[in-house]
This record gives sequence, C-alpha cells and structure tokens, in this order.
Amino acid sequence: MDYLMNTYARLPVNLVRGKGCLVWDDKGKCYLDMVAGIAVCSLGHCHPAVVEALTTQARELFHCSNLYSIPQQARLARLISENTFDGKVFFCNSGAEANEAAIKLVRRYYNKKPGHKTKIITMEGSFHGRTLATVAATGQARFKLGFAPMPAGFVTVAFGNINALEAAIDDKTAAVMLEPIQGESGIQVPPPGYLKQVRDVCDNHNLLFVADEIQTGCSRTGKLFAYMYEDADPDIMTMAKALANGFPVGAVIAKPEVASAFGPGNHASTFGGNPLAMSAGIATLNTMIDEDIPDSSLQKGLYLRQCLGELKKVHPSITEVRGKGLMVGVEFDTDISFMPMEGLTKGIMLNVIKGHILRLVPPLIISTAEIDRAVDIIDTMLKEKGI
Repeated sequence: MDYLMNTYARLPVNLVRGKGCLVWDDKGKCYLDMVAGIAVCSLGHCHPAVVEALTTQARELFHCSNLYSIPQQARLARLISENTFDGKVFFCNSGAEANEAAIKLVRRYYNKKPGHKTKIITMEGSFHGRTLATVAATGQARFKLGFAPMPAGFVTVAFGNINALEAAIDDKTAAVMLEPIQGESGIQVPPPGYLKQVRDVCDNHNLLFVADEIQTGCSRTGKLFAYMYEDADPDIMTMAKALANGFPVGAVIAKPEVASAFGPGNHASTFGGNPLAMSAGIATLNTMIDEDIPDSSLQKGLYLRQCLGELKKVHPSITEVRGKGLMVGVEFDTDISFMPMEGLTKGIMLNVIKGHILRLVPPLIISTAEIDRAVDIIDTMLKEKGI
C-alpha cells in the first residue's frame, strides 16, 4: 500500500475470492456482499457463464486495435440495441468514459447545426464520473473541490422538479442529462412520471435526452434499464458497471441520427470494445435476458424493502426506506458511518453514503435466505448501538 496514491478510504480487509453473493478474505473469513462492487457484480462473483466466456476468449485473442473490425463488438452492440431502442453503440472502459463520450456527442451533434447549442442541464445530487467534464456535469460540489477551473457549459437544477428544468432552458440549451435514480447521493427516486415529463420537455424544446444508466442499468432496478418504467426512451444512454459483471467496460448507445454526428477520428478508445470485454458483456447480458434477472431483481427488491420496512418499525432512527428493484437506500436521522467497519466483524459488507444513508446494491441473484441474514445482522448492529 506504500506505493499507492491515497485516493481511497479503504477498509482493512484483503479480498481474495468470491462466489455468488459471498466473498472471502486472505484469512479465510467469509462475508455476505451487499455492495457487489458498487452495483457491478450483478450476477454474483465469478458467474460460470462469464468465467467461461472470458477464459475461452483469453485463449484466442485479448486485444486488437479498433483499426480493425472486432466481431464481438457487433454482437454485443446488436444485443444492446435489440433490447433497448434502435441505436448505434460506442464501447469504452468505464462509466466516466461513457458519460464523457455522451457529452462530446451532444456537443458535436449541435455544433454541426445552426445556433451551436452547447449547454447541458444536469441535476442537483447527480454523479456522472471523475473526468473533468463529468465532474463539471456532476451536481455535487464536493466532487469539484480543488479542481477549478471547471469546464463550462453545465447548469444544475433540482432533481424531480419539472418546473425547475423548464425554467433553466434557453436558446443555448442542447440536452438534459440525468440518472433515472441517483445512486451516489443516496438512492434518490424522482416522482412517478418524471422521466416521461423530461422526455416531453426535451421533445418540445428540441433537446437531447441523455440517460445515465451506469448504476441503474442492466437489471438493477427491476427493469433491464430504468427508463423502461416510463415511456421515456432517451436519445443517448450510457451504461457500464454491471454490463460485464466486473470486467471493465462502458458503452454509449445513441439513436442513429444523433450517433451520426460522430465520424472516424471524432472519438476513440484504445482498449474500448476489446474482445475480452465484449465476450464478458455478451455472456452477462445474455444471462440477464435468458434468466429474466430483471424480474428476479424486482421481486427480491420488494422482499428486501418489506423486510427493511419491518425493521423501520422497531428502529426509530430509520426515517425512510426507498428504491426500486435491488437498488435500495435506508436513510437514518443519525450517523451510521460505523456500519461498514462493524459489518466486517459480523461477516457482511455494507456501504454508507454521506454518513447517514445505507446503500444496499447486492448481487441480483441474492436469495431470500441471504436477504434475511443481511437484515438480521443490520438489526443486531442497530440494537447494539441503541438506534
């Protein structure tokens, strides 16, 4: 650790193995994983189909430049488009890269049209990544500290407030960019119908609608993608995290007219869309579709929130349980920053946001027995602290 930059507040555990919803440290201790790499390992750790796809591909070809055709890209792009909306796909390596590409695509699309619209409206509480442009787009001041000057062209409005959105639109507005559910600010769920309202506003004002589905996508919320809860197809959608169940990959899909703004040389990624990542993505997405993982996420999420609702009745410090599918936030009126460390001693991995919101994003294959175990441990921790 002496040779690593101090960019993470790491917990004192060395994880060396995982299977399903369980992980083990270098001392052989087992933990129930309620974090899943922050909504990444949605099929669980070391899912057999993904392992097989990676090992098979690794024996054939790791990497070749995007100067050449990569058949696995075409297969995964078709799989994404056929299960979302008609569009063209660009592959990269992470969620931040996907959002960076989406921002560049918005700019290029409108810079080729009269008026040169460049402004992108984002939401207070949003999180879009760690590059300079995606930090500028992020609606949380804490991520911008120390990195001024920020790239210009972004304005934030209240999330879930359609009137605030409309009031911010002017003749330079090009797009609205948002997460259907905000993850990094504590599982913030907008009012029902909000996404459809945003879609209508974009249509009425000739704006592009950009859906950041990096955390909500790939079955996490009970739909393959969260925009599907409403009649709100985006013009551009980004995804990453669970797309390859832990292998680094990001993607942007855009409707054909919008995608046509990119031509050869306008955007690129050396490692993006490499055969290994594509093979993992194909195996992951096929498994999610074939095994109806979105419905499993929906049902398990309902059960988890029901169990947490019962917990709320006996722990007055819990003020709200919210979320969709297995993207669940438990808000407290007191500091719970002790929970991740305390959880390790009790054999569970937990994540706390802002010191008072418990974020639960376990593998989507979690069993009801594992949910019961997680809730029981959380209950015990709260009782021991008297909260």
